[in-house]
Amino acid sequence: MSSVWIILTGALIASSCAFLGCFLILRRMAMLGDAISHSILPGIVIAFLVSGSRDPLPMFIGAAVFGLLCTIIIQLLRNQGVQADAAMSVSFTALFAIGIILISLFTQQVDLDLDCVLYGEIAYVPYDTWTWNGIDMGPRAMWGAGAAFLLSLIMVRLFYKQFKLTSFDPALAMAVGVPVAFFHYLLMGLVSVTTVASFESVGAILVVAMLIVPAATAYLLTERLGVMLGLSVLIGMICSVCGYFLSVLLDASIAGCMTMVAGGLFALAFLFSPHQGVVTRWWIRKKLRTQF
Repeated sequence: MSSVWIILTGALIASSCAFLGCFLILRRMAMLGDAISHSILPGIVIAFLVSGSRDPLPMFIGAAVFGLLCTIIIQLLRNQGVQADAAMSVSFTALFAIGIILISLFTQQVDLDLDCVLYGEIAYVPYDTWTWNGIDMGPRAMWGAGAAFLLSLIMVRLFYKQFKLTSFDPALAMAVGVPVAFFHYLLMGLVSVTTVASFESVGAILVVAMLIVPAATAYLLTERLGVMLGLSVLIGMICSVCGYFLSVLLDASIAGCMTMVAGGLFALAFLFSPHQGVVTRWWIRKKLRTQF
């Protein structure tokens, strides 16, 4: 039964990350997930200092607040003319450094493991369960990832046209009266919540791969946003299932194998996608040369 929980949790995390990753790819903000996943560290430490415990709720709130704060700082820097990649690097390194300093100053006697925050361990997911009215409801991480995914689905369903327009042409969106800044921060908030809900089980660094790779793979396979969103979710699920069985076969890290499968699928799409594949375009050029 534990393998089912691991696969299901991994599928929900990969799907929720990949779903929002499509919009990050289109906005050329793919590394935002990396920035958020590192910037939440001071939020975790401050939540512990304020609450005096490691309960999931205060940790989640503190991490989500600092994840959103990171996106606000990035946008403010970009508005002042700083390049997007530089703005992300400055923001998350500064916040991550603050988190490390807070740990070294105030929590030296407490087990706040940086390796757990950064790398996670999805194999332990079945042992941290949520009990409601004496009934074991399953792993907390699964419910957290599922709730984040459901929230993203609802928001995108309600504001699909606005997200689509602001992602492809923000100038046109502003011209027709769409509040571009509002939908930008709404998307950043969804990314922040999804990242925080996922990092405990698969780790902050591996969340970045799930945000980028399935969405980038889907981007190579289609030119329609709706299809891209569906494909990214499907690819995320495939990565979860195949990655788990590959980890059993190799006796290796589960999250690492899931990411490796994602990388393999991206490589196949890069080589053989119908419109942008390297091999596909070479074959088309070869056929055209033979015709003339």
